[in-house]
Amino acid sequence: MVVQEQLRVVRCGGSKLTGSRAVFSAEAKYLLCASGDYVKVYSTATEECVHILQGHTDLVTGVQLNPQNHLQLYSCSLDGTIKLWDFMDGILIKTFVVGYKLFSFYALSGFEDLVFVIIPRNDDETTDSFQLVSVKLTKAPDQKVEAKELSLILDDIDWSPKCTAFEREGEYVASVRGLQLTVYLFKKKKTFRFPLSATSKKGGNNFFTCVACHPREDCIASGHRDGKIRLWRNFNHKREYTFSTLHWHHDAVMDLAFSVEGTSLLSGGVESVLVQWRDASNHKKEFLPRLGCTIEYITASPDGTFYCTSHSDNKITIIHSNLRVSAIIQGLVKGNDIKTGLVVDPKTKALVLNGRPGHLQFYSLQSDKHLYNLDIVQQEHIHQLGLNQFELVKAAFNANGNWLATVEQREEKETELELQMKVWEYDEQTQSFTLNTRINMPHDNHITALCFRDTDESEHVTPTLVTAGMDGQFKVWVLQVDSDVEEQTASWTCDFVGSYHNYQATNCCFSEDGSLLAVSFEETVTVWDSETWDLKCTFCHPPGKIQNLCFGRLSCSKYLLGTTNNGFVCCWNLLSCILEWSAQLNVAVLQIDPLSENIAAVSCLSKNSDLFVFKPNEPRPLCIQRNVCRGNVQCAVFIPRDVPESIDAEKHQWLNRSQLYLLTQTQELMTFSTKSPEERLTPSRKQLAVEDSLPVTPFFLLLGKHRHQKQSKGDAEAGKVTVHNQLPQESPAVKELLHTPAHVLPSASFLCPIFINSLLISKEIKSTEEAADEVEMTSEEAEDESDEEMDLAEIKQDAQPMDFLSDIAHKLSKSQEKQLRKIRKMDYTWVSAL
Repeated sequence: MVVQEQLRVVRCGGSKLTGSRAVFSAEAKYLLCASGDYVKVYSTATEECVHILQGHTDLVTGVQLNPQNHLQLYSCSLDGTIKLWDFMDGILIKTFVVGYKLFSFYALSGFEDLVFVIIPRNDDETTDSFQLVSVKLTKAPDQKVEAKELSLILDDIDWSPKCTAFEREGEYVASVRGLQLTVYLFKKKKTFRFPLSATSKKGGNNFFTCVACHPREDCIASGHRDGKIRLWRNFNHKREYTFSTLHWHHDAVMDLAFSVEGTSLLSGGVESVLVQWRDASNHKKEFLPRLGCTIEYITASPDGTFYCTSHSDNKITIIHSNLRVSAIIQGLVKGNDIKTGLVVDPKTKALVLNGRPGHLQFYSLQSDKHLYNLDIVQQEHIHQLGLNQFELVKAAFNANGNWLATVEQREEKETELELQMKVWEYDEQTQSFTLNTRINMPHDNHITALCFRDTDESEHVTPTLVTAGMDGQFKVWVLQVDSDVEEQTASWTCDFVGSYHNYQATNCCFSEDGSLLAVSFEETVTVWDSETWDLKCTFCHPPGKIQNLCFGRLSCSKYLLGTTNNGFVCCWNLLSCILEWSAQLNVAVLQIDPLSENIAAVSCLSKNSDLFVFKPNEPRPLCIQRNVCRGNVQCAVFIPRDVPESIDAEKHQWLNRSQLYLLTQTQELMTFSTKSPEERLTPSRKQLAVEDSLPVTPFFLLLGKHRHQKQSKGDAEAGKVTVHNQLPQESPAVKELLHTPAHVLPSASFLCPIFINSLLISKEIKSTEEAADEVEMTSEEAEDESDEEMDLAEIKQDAQPMDFLSDIAHKLSKSQEKQLRKIRKMDYTWVSAL
C-alpha cells in the first residue's frame, strides 16, 4: 500500500533569536539561544549553527545550562513543558510536563531537584499578572514525566525574564514590577518590598525595567526608565537599606548583567552602546558604541571571556571581555512593515526584503543565514520616536540580477514628500551593488510599483525600467551611454511618460517576452506595446480597484490576471480581448512561479489564510490548502530550487521546480513540504560539514572518514603510484566501542596497544614493497652511474672558481647514494595522520 504524500505547512527559518536571554556553554565554545519553537546551538568561533534542538510545539521562552551537568541544557516553552537536552549531541533526554505556559526559567546549583518558572496567575491569555513558582523535577526513568508539584514563591510579578533575578547560590530572589522591588529570602522565608515614587525631585522616571544580582556580594542592581541604575545594599533589613545611583543612559535601561567575578556591571539600552561600569563607579566606565540597534539582553560567559548582547534587529553580538566584537550572529531582521515585499536575488537566490532602517537584507533560506546588508539610504539612522526619516519602500531586480532599482521616501507632512529612486549596478569584483544613477523626485506623488523588462541577453535590447505613481503617470526609464565623456559612462534617463484619464497608476508588469506592458489605473487595466509605447487595449471589471497584476507564463502567456479590492480574481485573454473567467476569493496575495505556468493565490475569507494553486487555462485548482496560518499573509514569493524535487503526487507537483514562501503578520516565514519532520531535519548535514573541516587524526582515519583528494592529486602531479595502507573502514567493532558507555569499557592501557597495532603496516606488505624497491634500484643504478660520469667530465672541462663545492657534493660513496635513494622512496604519508 502506497502512503499518500501530505502537504505540510512548516516554519522555514528566520525565527527570532532574541526573544529570550542567550547562554554560553561552560567553556564558551558554543552559544545557545531560543529561535521560535527550536533551540539553536552556534559556534562562537565560526558563527555557524551546529545543532538545532527540535521538540517543542510552541515558542521557546527560556534556555539555561543544567547546573549539575554543564553538557546538558534546560529549555522551557509556552507548550507547558521543560525539556532536558544533551546539546553537544542534539539528543532530547527528558521532558517534564508542567501544564502551564512557561514564560521564564531558572535553575540553581543549590537546588538539585527544584527549578523555578514564571507562569500566569490564571489561564486567561490576556492576563498581565504572573507568579514565580518552584517545580519539583521527579527522577522517574520515563522519558516523559509529569511535574505537577508546584510551590508559590512570589506573586504579582512581571513575565519578563529580565525582571526577575536569583542570587548565584540561591539565597534570595529579586523581582521588579512597576515602581516596586521585591526581595524574597529563602532561608528566612521572608519577603521585603521597596517602593519608589513615580518621579524623582528632578523629574526622573523611576519605573523599573530590569534587575540583576551580584555574584559575590549582597547587592542588587536595578534599571529604570529614566536611564538610571540603582545599586541596592543591606536589603535584608527593610528599614536600613541603602542604594547608590549610576547614570549615563538617556533613555530606559533595557538590561543589566554582572561579570562572573562581579567586578564589572554591564548595561545597555536604545543607544546601541554597551556600557561597562567598573567597581560600581560613575568615573570608571568604558563603552562599546555603534552596536547597530537597541540592546535587549546581556549575557556573560561562565569563564568570563565573552559577553553577548541580543538586539531588537534579531542580532546577537559576541564580545570579548576587553570590549572588542568577536562575532555577529544575524537572523532575519524583523521590521514593523515589509514595504518592499519579498524579492529574489537572481544571482544568489537569496530572499531580499527590508532589513535595518534604510537597508536591504539578503537572507539565504537554504542555510537559514543572513548574508549581508546593502545600505540604500546611506544616512545615519537616528533612534528617536516621532522623527521622520528616509525609509525604503520599493525594490526590484532585473532578470539576470545585474541591476537593482530602489525607491526611498520621506514624508514630513501630507504636502511635503521627498522621493528618491536609485539604480544600482552589480560589481563582479566587489560582489556587491554600486550606485549608478540617483533620480530626485521621479514622480510628483508616491511610487506604487516598479518593474524591469525581462529580456534575453543575446537580444541586445536596451535595459528598461518602468515606474508607476499616484500622480497618474507611468514612466519608462532606459539605460543610455554618454559618449561625450572621455570614459564612456552609462546612466538611466526617462524615455517615455504615459497616463490614462489622469487616474492613479497602481500596478505595472511586463509580459514574459517583454513585448507588452500592463499598467493598472485604479479600476482599469491598460496594455501597451513596449517598442512603440502605443496603447493596445484596455480591460475593466465591475467596480473594484486593481491590487495585483501579472501575466501568465509559458503555455499560459496569452492570459493576464488581476485581483481587485472587492475580492475578485479576473483572467483576461489577450488574443480575444475578453474576460476569460473570474472568481470571488478575496485574494490578498497573487504570485506567479517564474519556472512554470502555476500561480499561487492566498485568500483571507476567514480568520485564517487559505492557499490556491492553479493554472489560468484549467478550471480546477491544482492544490487547495486550508488554514495555512492564522491571520493574513503579508506577501509571498516563489524561489527556484537548486535541485528539482521528484514529487509523485500530481496535486503537489507544483513544488518540483520552485518553492513557495509566505511571510505572515507575525513576521514568520512559512513554506510547504511533503517530507515528514524526520526527513526535514538538517542538523546532521550541518554537523557533517563541521566535521569535514576538522583536522585529520589517526582516530579519524580509523573511522573511515579520511579524504583521498589531496593525496591522489599529489601523486598525479608527481607521476607515481603510491601503495596505501588499507585501514579498517566503518568497523562494527569500532562503532560498538564508540557507543558503549565509558564506565563499562576496558582500561585505556588495554585498548591502546590494539589501536596502535591497527595503524602499523603488516610485514607482508612491507616485504613486497622492499622487493619492488630493490628491483627498481638495480635498474636505476646503471643510469645514475653513467649520468654521474658524464657530469664529472663536464665539471673537469669547465674550470670554475666554485669547483671545490661540486667536488664536496660528489664525495658520497655508492653505498651511501644507494641508501639515500632508498630513504627517498619510503612512504612517509603516515606522519600526516599524527
